[in-house]
Amino acid sequence: MTNNSRRTFMRNSLLGLAALPLGAGLLSRNALAAELPPLDTESAQAKALNYVKDASEAADHPAFEEGEHCENCMFYTADTQGCQLFPQNSVEPAGWCQSWTAKP
Repeated sequence: MTNNSRRTFMRNSLLGLAALPLGAGLLSRNALAAELPPLDTESAQAKALNYVKDASEAADHPAFEEGEHCENCMFYTADTQGCQLFPQNSVEPAGWCQSWTAKP
């Protein structure tokens, strides 16, 4: 006869280890749902990506095209007004940076 308890333990252990990343992802989403501090336009990363709080201020930038703003960028998260490029901060929905990419 086989030892089912050992097999069950091993199977459950492997399933538990496989589920850890999923659980961590769910917890981090809840943590990110908290209010993010607004992005400072004077920060090094904001300056490097030419971030502005109002897209009309970027009209003279060569990469800017009319109608581009954070709210319709693929990196923008409406729930938290966050941006994947600035994960620790919120951005203005009417803002713009040179990494703007249309939502699919």
